[in-house]
Amino acid sequence: MPTTEMIRELRERTGAGILDCKKALAESGDQIEKAVDWLRARGAASAAKKASRQASEGVVDCYIHGSGTIGVLIEVNCETDFVARTDRFKELVRGIAMHIAASNPEYLRREDVPADAIEREQRTQLERVMLEGKPEAVARRIVEGRMGKFYEEICLLEQKYVKDDSKTIEVVLREAVATIGENIQVRRFARFVMGEGLTKKNSDFAAEVAAAAGMN
Repeated sequence: MPTTEMIRELRERTGAGILDCKKALAESGDQIEKAVDWLRARGAASAAKKASRQASEGVVDCYIHGSGTIGVLIEVNCETDFVARTDRFKELVRGIAMHIAASNPEYLRREDVPADAIEREQRTQLERVMLEGKPEAVARRIVEGRMGKFYEEICLLEQKYVKDDSKTIEVVLREAVATIGENIQVRRFARFVMGEGLTKKNSDFAAEVAAAAGMN
């Protein structure tokens, strides 16, 4: 039978409710790690069901790092204004903004990466593996694995969360969906570094935010 301490630890690690924690521990033989996995799997199923629901509320937030040399703008959407105003949702948004400042993702998801950038990386990796003397068939399988690492480095949803590298940002969002009970999506983000020019994507987002704030 799960103890109060076990339930507390599981809640702190997953953010799940008390009843869910009790059930997870019961289903997992009172083993914390298995209970965490059980809750994450349940959260993934819950998130999948909610993913088709409209998320038209949310917030645009900013994070300025250190002495002001790096800044992040981010828009995260949810389903209701009520959730958008909660501390839990705001903490989630701020945490992801801090992650972006630290990890510098270029794209939200792998589907956003331009085809020419993917092809260029594939060619580069294939040439490297072929120079190692691998047969072409083997080399192509190795390249597939290396492309996964490529996406992990440049796509926000596939990056390891800086606050907990046992989770990707996608997992963090799924767990938030399971806990908060609404569809939650990162819509867009922009990262600014002192002295660097703006990309078109960053410039467009900054212009929209400025216009909304009446700064133009």
